[in-house]
Amino acid sequence: MDKGKQSKEIIQLLLVGNPNSGKSTVFNELTGLNQQVGNFPGVTVEKKTGKITLTPTLKAQVIDLPGTYSLSPRSEDERVTFDYLSSNKTEGKREIIVVVADASNLRRSLLLCSQLMDLEKSVILGLNMMDVVEQNQESINIKKLSKALNLPIIPMNARIGKGIKELKQAIIDFKEVKREPFISPIDGEKDVDNALRRNQRIKEILKETVTTKGDKKASKLTRKIDQILTHRIGGYFIFLFILFLIFQAVFSWSEYPMTMIEEGFIYFGNLVSETFPESVLTDLLVDGIIAGLGGIIIFIPQIAALFAFIAILEDTGYLSRISFMMDGLLKKFGLNGRSIIPLLSGAACAVPAIMSARTISNKKERLLTIFITPLISCSARIPVYTLLIALVIPSEATLGIFNLQGVVMMALYLLGFIAAIATSWVMKTFIKTNESSHFIMEMPIYRAPRWKNVGYTIVNKVKVFLFEAGKIIIAISIILWIMSSYGPGDSFEKIDQKYEKGLLEPNINNETMAEQMSSEKLQASYAGRLGKFIEPAIRPLGFDWKIGISIITSFAAREVFVGTMATIYSVGDADNTTSLKEKMQNARDPRTGEKVYTKATGYSLLIFYAFALQCMATVAIVAKETNSWKWAIIQVVYMGGLAYLASFLTYQYFS
Repeated sequence: MDKGKQSKEIIQLLLVGNPNSGKSTVFNELTGLNQQVGNFPGVTVEKKTGKITLTPTLKAQVIDLPGTYSLSPRSEDERVTFDYLSSNKTEGKREIIVVVADASNLRRSLLLCSQLMDLEKSVILGLNMMDVVEQNQESINIKKLSKALNLPIIPMNARIGKGIKELKQAIIDFKEVKREPFISPIDGEKDVDNALRRNQRIKEILKETVTTKGDKKASKLTRKIDQILTHRIGGYFIFLFILFLIFQAVFSWSEYPMTMIEEGFIYFGNLVSETFPESVLTDLLVDGIIAGLGGIIIFIPQIAALFAFIAILEDTGYLSRISFMMDGLLKKFGLNGRSIIPLLSGAACAVPAIMSARTISNKKERLLTIFITPLISCSARIPVYTLLIALVIPSEATLGIFNLQGVVMMALYLLGFIAAIATSWVMKTFIKTNESSHFIMEMPIYRAPRWKNVGYTIVNKVKVFLFEAGKIIIAISIILWIMSSYGPGDSFEKIDQKYEKGLLEPNINNETMAEQMSSEKLQASYAGRLGKFIEPAIRPLGFDWKIGISIITSFAAREVFVGTMATIYSVGDADNTTSLKEKMQNARDPRTGEKVYTKATGYSLLIFYAFALQCMATVAIVAKETNSWKWAIIQVVYMGGLAYLASFLTYQYFS
C-alpha cells in the first residue's frame, strides 16, 4: 500500500460481547467524548459510534453493537447484532471485531467468540475484568489460551484504562491468519448453533489454561452484600431509602448552579436589550428565544444529577438486584422482574425505556410494560415539577433534616409508580396470551462505579436532552412569540388608542397603565384567543388561558411547558430583572384580583403533569414498538382522562 492510500485508511472496528462484560466501558475508553448516538437503520435499537486515531496513517470507526450471548438471536437487540455481523456492511473498509469478554466468566464469553471465528471474521479477544480474576484467586495462561484459539488476546481492566493501549497496538499490528474451524461442521447442521459441542471444546481449552487457587472472593463478598440489599423485607425499604436520598440530592445539589444559570440568563437578556436598539428582532431575541431557552437550561443540573444516579445504580450492579427483588411483586400485576428496568429507566426518558422492554420475551408482559412506562415521571417533567413545587411548596426542613420540596418530588415519582402498577393490574385482565412467563437474569458482582463512565453518560445524555429539546423549544418559542405579539385585525390598534390618552395624564401611574395595556394585548393576541377558547374546559382544574397555551405546546415535549410560560410572561414585560418564578408568584387573575397560582392550582397542575402523556416522541415510539397505533391512541386517551379526573379532584379538594 502506498503512502497516499495509507494516509486515508479507515478500518471498521466492531465491539461485540455479552451483556455486563464491560463493552461500553471499552468503547468509552477508546472514543472518549468523540461519540454519536443514533439508531440502527430500520429499527429503534440504539447505535453508538465513535472515531479514534490509531496512527497518523490509520483511523478507525468504532461501532458498539448491542450485547448478545450468541449468534442465535432471541431479542431484537441480538437480532441487530446477528444481522450486522452476518452481512457485509464494511463499505470497502477493513473490518476487525473486538470480542470483549468477562474474564471471570470466560466459558460463556468464548461461545460467542468461537462462533465469530467460524464465520471467518477477523477477531481480537479482549479479556476484561482481569482484576476480578485476581480477586477470585484464579489465573489465566494468556499465551496458552492465545495459541489454543489462534487469536491475539489482550488482558484488560477497562475500568481503570488498563490494557486499552495494548488493545490499540493489537489493532494496529493485526494480521490475518488461517484458522481451522473451532468445531468440525456436520452435514445438515448449522455449526454456529451447535452450542453443545462448542461448550465441550471450550471446557477442554479452559481446563488447560485456567487454574483456581481458592474461593472466589469477589463472588463471596457479593453474596454477603446481597443478603442485606436483597432481603425479602428489608431490601424494599433500602431501595425506597436510596430513592429518597436521590431526590433529596437532586434538589439540594442543584440549587446553587440553577441560581447561577438563572441569574446569567437574566443578565444576558438585559445586556441584549441594552446593546441592541428597540426593534421587533430584539424583542424576539430577548422575550422569545432567550426567555424560552433559559427556562429549560436552568434545569440541566437536576437532570444531570438524575442521570448520574441512574448510571451509578447500573454500574454498581444494584439495578439487576432491583429486578430480582421486584419480580415476585410485579408478577401479581401481570409483569415480571425485567419490567422494573424500563420503569426505572423511565425516570430518565420514556423513549429508551420503552425500547428496553424488548428484553421481555413474554408478549403480554412486554405490552403491559410499554403501556404503563410513560406513567413514570421522566427527566422532562423535572423542569415542570421544580417550577411548580417552588411556587407552592416552601423550602423548609421536615423531620429535621429532609427538604420538604425533595419529599414532594419523590412523592410524585411514587405516585406515578403506583398508578403504573395499578393500571397494569387492570389491563392484564383484558390482554390474553398463552405464552409462559420466565425470569432469568444474570447477577453481576458488585463493583465500585466507573466514574469516567458515569461522566460520559452524563455528558452524552444531557447533550442529547439539550439539543433535542432545544430545537423544539426554540421553534415553539419563536412561533409562540409571534402568536403572542400579534393579533387579528386592528385589535392591537384599538388597545393602543384606548390607553394613549391615559398614558399622557400626569397623575396616572404609567407603569401600572403599561402593564394593563400589555395584559390586554396578550389576551387579544392569537395565542390569547387560543387560550381563551380552551379556557372553559380547563377552568374546573384551576387553570387559566395562559396555562392552557402551555399545556397545548408541551405536547411537543413536556419540558416546553416552562419555556412557554417564560415566553408568555416575558412578552410585553419591560422589566427583565424578574425571574419566571417571581412573575408567576405575582400573577393575578384580572377578574378577581386573586393570585393565579394558589396551592390548589399548583397541586392540580402537578397532578396533571404526573399523569398526562404530554410527549409526541413517546406516542410515536409506542406505536413503533407495538407495531400498531391502537395502543398509542388508547394510551393517550387513558392517560389524558386520568390526568383530567385526578387534577379536577385535587383542585376541588384544596379549593
